[in-house]
Amino acid sequence: MELRNIAIIAHVDHGKTTLVDALLKQSGSVRANARMQERAMDSNDLERERGITILAKCTSVDWNGVKVNIVDTPGHADFGGEVERILSMVDGVVLLVDAAEGPLPQTKFVLSKALGLGIRPIVIINKVDRQDARPHDVHTEVFDLFSVLGASDEQLDFPTMFAVGREGWAVHDLEKDKPTDLAPLFELIVKHVPAPKRDLDAPFSMLCTTLEYDSYLGRVLTGRVQSGIGKVNMAIKALTRDGKVLEQGRATKLLSFRGLERVPVDSVEAGDIVALAGLESANVADTLCAPEVTEPIQARPIDPPTLAMTFSVNDSPLAGQDGDKLTTRMIGARLEREAEGNVAIKVKESGDKDAYEVAGRGELQLGVLIENMRREGFELSISRPRVLFREDENGKRLEPIEEVVIDVDDAYTGIVVDKMNQRKAEMQEMKPSGGGKTRIVFHAPSRGLIGYHGEFLTDTRGTGIMNRLYHGYAPHKGVIAARRTGVLISTDSGEANTYGLFNLIDRGPQFVAPGDKVYMGMIVGEHTRDNDLEVNPLKAKQLTNFRTVMKDDKQALPPPRVMTLEDALAYIQDDELVEVTPKFIRLRKRHLDPNARKRAAKQAAE
Repeated sequence: MELRNIAIIAHVDHGKTTLVDALLKQSGSVRANARMQERAMDSNDLERERGITILAKCTSVDWNGVKVNIVDTPGHADFGGEVERILSMVDGVVLLVDAAEGPLPQTKFVLSKALGLGIRPIVIINKVDRQDARPHDVHTEVFDLFSVLGASDEQLDFPTMFAVGREGWAVHDLEKDKPTDLAPLFELIVKHVPAPKRDLDAPFSMLCTTLEYDSYLGRVLTGRVQSGIGKVNMAIKALTRDGKVLEQGRATKLLSFRGLERVPVDSVEAGDIVALAGLESANVADTLCAPEVTEPIQARPIDPPTLAMTFSVNDSPLAGQDGDKLTTRMIGARLEREAEGNVAIKVKESGDKDAYEVAGRGELQLGVLIENMRREGFELSISRPRVLFREDENGKRLEPIEEVVIDVDDAYTGIVVDKMNQRKAEMQEMKPSGGGKTRIVFHAPSRGLIGYHGEFLTDTRGTGIMNRLYHGYAPHKGVIAARRTGVLISTDSGEANTYGLFNLIDRGPQFVAPGDKVYMGMIVGEHTRDNDLEVNPLKAKQLTNFRTVMKDDKQALPPPRVMTLEDALAYIQDDELVEVTPKFIRLRKRHLDPNARKRAAKQAAE
């Protein structure tokens, strides 16, 4: 059977997963009467809740006797490591661009990686049914982006289609062609994407690009067969990047992709994307091969992590009441397992041996890891995110810089530019983008953007869109002002009550409601001033034996401010922690005892 291997790449929310749904339905890979969830490729709970793709996933369709392996990739910059690995598996890419928003930072990132591999993309201008769609202008912008990224003449001669993925149609010419289905896209993929080079006589070898765990099969390694033929129960070994033999074993299971399912097969051939089980230690970027192979397949280097957090044991007075995985050993084992399957995450033990430094691409990537862990029953204490600095050859300090693209209503450009300037951002471009909106491009230090997104949405009344992408390292930009307000810290432990919280209304917004459990050193609200204030949310009303005709004034409390995990991580300062349990997210001071806090502050000042 003929083969084609493609990846669908795009910026977040430009319609990759929805297009894959339509391809599966129209190819006959899913039965016409089968129940199929929307965004079927987003299979885990977090992906469905957040509406984003987090993990790259493979599927395949048959079109007129040609097997097309399709890889759906994440669109968020924090999961760029997934995209970088996947591109080594495919021979072609379909680049989706929103017909209204045009090319955005992640579009630039994924396209640059594809062009660097010599891939000739197919461009699809998607969502042409939007009221604010400008397909032909976006087509010109995509061509300009190809030019800026140094595309070759062959790559610049890219085929373009216009589509609505949700309705399942694509055409070559918007004005002349009648939209019916995705058959023109299938035909273009078969015609434009080259078939994989297949050396069936060489020994079996494949590069592992994704790793997952199966309760029955154990470690399941997915990748593209580089050469030869693999058979069930054949002897194989795993080679590390530097050619060392990691382990030897047998291929106990070979799985090929058929629609949404993985089907066991007896043999696999070069060029196909398959999953293999049977090895216990093999990892992402390792080469799985026949015993006679000695040279590993070269894996592409991954961009380094730029952000780190400290994961430690939850030592608050309420520890152990929600979760069942509490110890350093359990936390360490879970983080090591995550680092095996996700090459963009690095884990190392901290100096005091009871915590772990976890480095990743951004707050969302690490936030997803924490969210998965709390759902698995873990309790954790998480520190404020911090950026990873470097030094150049002259000993000067360098920090990570991000490219920030902001689309905002014209009325809010002033406040956005002012806030970004306060965070040491440098404006690169500012131009009208139609419909009363302005597009502004900044280069900003990553540490200045921590916690800014919520403030940005407030400043723009929820209408602004901000997209970020790692740009590179640059000289340190100097001091950036931190949070401008202090916090309200509980002086007692127990359950907060209405009377105690009512007396704190004038002090600032509250994070807890009556009946919530609090403890000494826990943060229960935000102070209106710049200093921390110790308060007692448990204070009760003094009871007397006097009766009065007048009833007490009804005490109406404003609703507490409820923070998501990302909000909490962005809010805290260096001397504060986020306590994460399966049921609760609480803010606390690193030192719960007030005297210990004073000593720590004095030592920091010295």
